[in-house]
Amino acid sequence: MGNLLTSFSFDLGEFFHRFTTIFSPEIGDGSSLVFTKLDFWLFFLLVIAVFSFLHKKLLVRSIFLSVVSLFFFYKTSGLYFVLLIVSVLFNYFLGNGIYKSKKDISRKWIIAISAIFNLLLLGYFKYAYFFTDSFNEMFHTNYELVNQFARMGNGFFGEGTFVEKILLPVGVSFFTFQNISYVVDIYRKEIKPVKNFFDYTFFVTFFPQLVMGPIVRAKDFIPQIRKPFSLSKDEFSWSVIQIVKGLVKKIVIADFLVIHFIDKVVFTSEAYPGFVSVLAMFAYSIHIYADFSGYTDIAIGLSRLMGFELKPNFNSPYKAVSVADFWRRWHKSLGSWLRDYLYIPLGGNRTGTLGSYIAIVLIFTFLIFITQWYALLYVYGILTIIYIIGLLTINNFKRYVHRDLNLIITMVVGGLWHGASENFVIWGAMNGTALLIYKYWSKISPYENSKWRIAKVWKIFLTLSFITFTRIWFKLDEDGMPLTMLNQIWNHFDFAWETFVTVLNTYQVVFWIMLGGYIIHWLPDSVKKIYENAYTRMPIPLQAVAVAVIVVLMYQAVGSESAPFVYLQF
Repeated sequence: MGNLLTSFSFDLGEFFHRFTTIFSPEIGDGSSLVFTKLDFWLFFLLVIAVFSFLHKKLLVRSIFLSVVSLFFFYKTSGLYFVLLIVSVLFNYFLGNGIYKSKKDISRKWIIAISAIFNLLLLGYFKYAYFFTDSFNEMFHTNYELVNQFARMGNGFFGEGTFVEKILLPVGVSFFTFQNISYVVDIYRKEIKPVKNFFDYTFFVTFFPQLVMGPIVRAKDFIPQIRKPFSLSKDEFSWSVIQIVKGLVKKIVIADFLVIHFIDKVVFTSEAYPGFVSVLAMFAYSIHIYADFSGYTDIAIGLSRLMGFELKPNFNSPYKAVSVADFWRRWHKSLGSWLRDYLYIPLGGNRTGTLGSYIAIVLIFTFLIFITQWYALLYVYGILTIIYIIGLLTINNFKRYVHRDLNLIITMVVGGLWHGASENFVIWGAMNGTALLIYKYWSKISPYENSKWRIAKVWKIFLTLSFITFTRIWFKLDEDGMPLTMLNQIWNHFDFAWETFVTVLNTYQVVFWIMLGGYIIHWLPDSVKKIYENAYTRMPIPLQAVAVAVIVVLMYQAVGSESAPFVYLQF
């Protein structure tokens, strides 16, 4: 008991020093303002205290939360907050311009300018080095990328003001997609522009979801901006459950697994028998789910405490019975965004466009000349032959070809959205290929609609195994590392019962946490509702005690090391 109390004792002066440091104008790297750190919760407590006095004045509320969110981004990404402001300004005025324009040709020009601006912004800061290196490798050139913005800034403000290497702003993929959705939704006449600039700034920069999502759609969030604040006791309790659940997922499951097992095995796979690497990748699947869904659980809970609802981003993805089912359950905000703003505009299930053919040629060219991932190319070669035969022999088969092309493009873009490397392109292409194969297999599968429980268990296991296999390309970001690991697994699987028992004993806690994570994930939703309802029925003081006990136990269980959120890099 004495050790427990000692671990939570602190110097009052140090407490206030940390508190004032958070709100100082100095630029930080943002590592302290993450959901698992005390600094963030000090920051949030002050924000919610001020918010409680301002929430009835809707415009003032928007201004306050905009300023707070920009400050949060400034502490996270430094001077890149200027980039965020420019992006917000540009898209705000473009949205107004589309709404006021009466001529269809003017509206099309504005939407084109918006697309070019946002995609160039994302492309420059996230993909400039990747595209330059790919071009050099394909055409055997030796071009070097020069950050002209940094050079101009250093020339104006003095050398050393800006780093000449292009750095990736935190959350650029998320806020860029939100800007695009706003302008496009106005163009489609699905929403009207916000009433003022601060409402729009608040929509784009809302700090709980700014750097890691979920991706918020304009038509879902903007109507909430002008609604009065409301929070019932049940909603408050539900919000706390989401926050605590997210912290447990991140700290107890995700961080423990990656620090004590996954990274030790995956990055030195040659030191272990191949079957241990397989176990590490299954551990990685539960790790990445606990990490990312943990973040979004906390973001959703924090948002609800301030009166705003964010849509769920996950729906028990490892209960999926097919690859298609998995992608309906995993990172739902990104999946729906890609469907509505890429897949359907390309033609969706109905037809193809010029963009479809240009994009698929670029993808095939990249796969052939850059990745040289021949196994995937063989699959595409076989599919091409099938398509040619189908076009020659089956009426209206062209529609299926266009659908499949659009699907592959969407999944590859989704892979590239996650990171600027050939491994993410391969990862997206493999998942796209699996979706194509499933669409045809499901029509002839003997157990597709089977009611037998064993068939469902088999489909869940097969889907999880495939997703885990492809995540080798997701985890290992250096080109060639996934194949090295696969070769190690294939050539040195070396399963022996004695070795397996030794591994289980060595990493006993890891495997208990891993097993517990999967079991909890697979529990029926009705079972999970039991503890949520029990907590909600408690009096507020008892709820506070329960949360305090969970937090104490949680932080007692972790070591000094912590891992960054996986999706923070995207």
